Amino acid sequence: MKEGSQATRGRDAQYYNIMAALAVAGSVVSTLGPRGMDKMLIDSTGDIVVTNDGATILRKMDIEHPAAKMMVEVAKTQDSEVGDGTTTAVVLAGELLRQAGMLLEKNVHPTSIVKGYSMAASKALELIEKMAVNVTENDKDMLRKIAETSITGKDCENAKEFLSGMVLEAAGYMMEKDSSGNYEVEKKNFLLEKKTGNLTDSKIIEGVVIDKGVVNFQMPKKLENVRVLAMEYGFDAKDTKFDAEFKVKSHVGFQAFRNEEDRQIKEQVDKIARLGVKAVFTTQAINDLAQHYMAKYGIMGVRRLKRSDVDRVAKATGGQVITNLDDISEDDIGFAGQIEEVQVGDDKMIMLTKCKDRRVISAILRAPSSHILDEYERGIDDGLHAVQAAIKDGKVVPGGAAVEAELSVRLKQYAASVKGKEQLSIQAFAEALEIIPKALAMNAGLNAIDAMIELKTKHDSNDGVNYGLDVYTGKAVDMLKAGVVEPLRVKTQAIKSAAEAAQMIIRIDDVLAATQVKPPAGSKSSDEKSED
Repeated sequence: MKEGSQATRGRDAQYYNIMAALAVAGSVVSTLGPRGMDKMLIDSTGDIVVTNDGATILRKMDIEHPAAKMMVEVAKTQDSEVGDGTTTAVVLAGELLRQAGMLLEKNVHPTSIVKGYSMAASKALELIEKMAVNVTENDKDMLRKIAETSITGKDCENAKEFLSGMVLEAAGYMMEKDSSGNYEVEKKNFLLEKKTGNLTDSKIIEGVVIDKGVVNFQMPKKLENVRVLAMEYGFDAKDTKFDAEFKVKSHVGFQAFRNEEDRQIKEQVDKIARLGVKAVFTTQAINDLAQHYMAKYGIMGVRRLKRSDVDRVAKATGGQVITNLDDISEDDIGFAGQIEEVQVGDDKMIMLTKCKDRRVISAILRAPSSHILDEYERGIDDGLHAVQAAIKDGKVVPGGAAVEAELSVRLKQYAASVKGKEQLSIQAFAEALEIIPKALAMNAGLNAIDAMIELKTKHDSNDGVNYGLDVYTGKAVDMLKAGVVEPLRVKTQAIKSAAEAAQMIIRIDDVLAATQVKPPAGSKSSDEKSED
């Protein structure tokens, strides 16, 4: 290998990887649960983020160690697949690796650990399915509880009832049937705009909200029952196809040149006026002369928009995004029942409502500061993902670590029926699951041992399957009755992601790096070990 490269082999490689993964899990474990702590993250430019959202924390962290990066991938997978439960997945993966490290110390071969973990994960997924409770898109009370459970524990918890109401209202608009006839929430139809102000002024808009005002004060500020054009085209004189230089010998020639440019612009505006278009939304410019003619015709114009905004206008109004006025047809023109410029805080915004496609919606979210706004946005995003997953799968499970406590008890029973060293691995998997209720208890200032004893007592009985930890009282309560519920997919994906990441890291016995890989804090390098 080249000079400066590094090779770590055997037990050392496994030890370093497990230590790195544990460091990542340890950085987020204190954020778990309704009474978890927050992290302040400061990037290289000095921007500050205060949050206890696991996905946000890990995304913002600057991580070097390759095994630690694999743990971040667990969080990213959980976030993209479900949108919630990222902290649970990472903490569980870390604990699985810690248990694996203890087995390695007892000379259990990595292959036996991997096989045992695979068997335990499969059995766990089978047991979770039996715990699941059915839910439908019409069960508004249960869906609200799902949203509230997802929002609980974040900095926006004090506003969880209001925010869960917004989540439920938004989900109601976005629901549509898939190819198999089941309902699902299409989250891509939703856009959220953030403005400082009072939370109670936040609202869901049935249509499109654009964070810009009309381009000219002489244009109409409110229109009803209008034809709409969404364009990626600018109102300006046409450029030549090739670089060209014009030489004008007299002021008369220059004036003729100017008149021709003005004629082209007026012709463009005349064309959309003849089509009956009363509102134009474009990603390009609208020059001063075009603004003048549009104002005369009573046409509203909004310019220099993001392509995504123009696409949403086209989708909501039932039109198409135009790239050339010469090829325009009736099918390209959309319709909106009302378009209005409104004042929101210090800014002007355009609202398109009563559109053809009622599933395209927007939200205006208000909060006293930008940091709180960001946390409210994360809360709504998690809530929507949770409701989306619950409606799509039609199943929910009790929260409050009821699932982990039940799986821990049942997997220990299952381990007793397995022969060979895999039994130890399944036992270790069951022990690892206990980290979730223990972390909930510790973060709430409770005695983790007492909490686990009470939970195990309940789950040892046949009617205690839904019992989880109430972090406010320290007692084991029926989570379904308490209204603490989570989508089935949050738990199944967390177990899959954590188990697969742990198995992948355990299998590694050589780390060959082209550059020096810094060992995790608290571990000794090979040189230090040889000196000892």
